[in-house]
Amino acid sequence: MQFSSTTTAQEVATAFQDDIRGKNVLITGTSLGGIGFDTALAIAKYANLLIITGHNSDRLKAAEDALKQQVPTANIRTLILDLSSLAAVRKAAAEVNEYPEPLNVLIHNAAAPISETFKLTTDNLESQMATDHIAPFLLTKLLTDKLLSSNSKTSIPRVVFVSSSGHSWIQSIDFTFLQQNPPAAKYSAGDAYNQAKAANVLTAAELSRRSGGRINAFSLHPGTMFTNITQHPESRSLFEQFGLLTPEGGPAEGVPWKTLAQGAATTVAAAFDPSIEDKAGTYLVDCVAAEDQIGTAAKDLKNASKLWNLTEEVIREKFEFN
Repeated sequence: MQFSSTTTAQEVATAFQDDIRGKNVLITGTSLGGIGFDTALAIAKYANLLIITGHNSDRLKAAEDALKQQVPTANIRTLILDLSSLAAVRKAAAEVNEYPEPLNVLIHNAAAPISETFKLTTDNLESQMATDHIAPFLLTKLLTDKLLSSNSKTSIPRVVFVSSSGHSWIQSIDFTFLQQNPPAAKYSAGDAYNQAKAANVLTAAELSRRSGGRINAFSLHPGTMFTNITQHPESRSLFEQFGLLTPEGGPAEGVPWKTLAQGAATTVAAAFDPSIEDKAGTYLVDCVAAEDQIGTAAKDLKNASKLWNLTEEVIREKFEFN
């Protein structure tokens, strides 16, 4: 099958159904109205176990019910995961590590609202960098043994980071976003978002390199969708400034919008496409490798190594492979 910007997650999952069968998959941020749910929906028909997460129990239950209604045979397990708290990440990871099944695929889909207001998490970290990069980094570290336990001659575990083309808009990596109590005076919502998404691209490449082929990580740009984050009250004014939303909060004309199913397609490809098995660290757009679209700052291996080391300092744990 030839993929394009209009390919849907269901079409990708159908193409790679043999690669999904028997796999245990964890997806963060699976609320209705977001691409995480559509990713889960596409995978649910074939996966052995699908773990969906959210920080709100009511929304998580709604997602579970919707998945089971549409795919009655799906094996769904729910997990409360609050990415704005490192303690909560550790608690959720401990729960997953108690599961009897190995973990084949970890998909970091959840993201913080893009708020114009400078916010700190309970760990005194800038909220977007904390939720979009630091917490996923910690979760990956804590679940690494679970991932490695699924490694076989025919299947290398994968970690997928849903990034954005916005990562390429920055000229350099601003490592001050990793600081506890970062300087609020220099905060820009758009820059904070782009910095966090650049961190996703760098982490995918560095995780692949440091694991020595034992884990394949990928990052991706899903496209522009009218999602629950786009409609979030904290995000709306900024998206209006970007020209993506009308003053009434609706999708603006002239924007290359994707449906949620189309937006989720590249995530499914990154998680299961066997043709990229030997391209660990690759960045994907419209379901295919797009290394030429990686921003200069996110291509720099020195940035990747420095980001990794500084993030270890933030979580106060070394993330190493023996």
